[in-house]
Amino acid sequence: MAGPRNSLKHPAASAREVLALNLIRLRGLRGWSQEALAFEAGLHRTFVAHVERQARNISLDNLERLALALEIRPYQLLEE
Repeated sequence: MAGPRNSLKHPAASAREVLALNLIRLRGLRGWSQEALAFEAGLHRTFVAHVERQARNISLDNLERLALALEIRPYQLLEE
């Protein structure tokens, strides 16, 4: 018997992809560069770039820092 995940026609986006797309979108809405977001979050610009390219795992601490910088709740960065 196929489970609910097997019955989906399109696989769900990975958490990394959802996070990356949300960061790019929210950063763009504010007119911020990667460097500006990194500064506001207290992170390095290359870290933000790696997260947006889905090349880096992110800790909950850094997820929270990005959310605080963007003035949203951390879970919102993972919502599709």
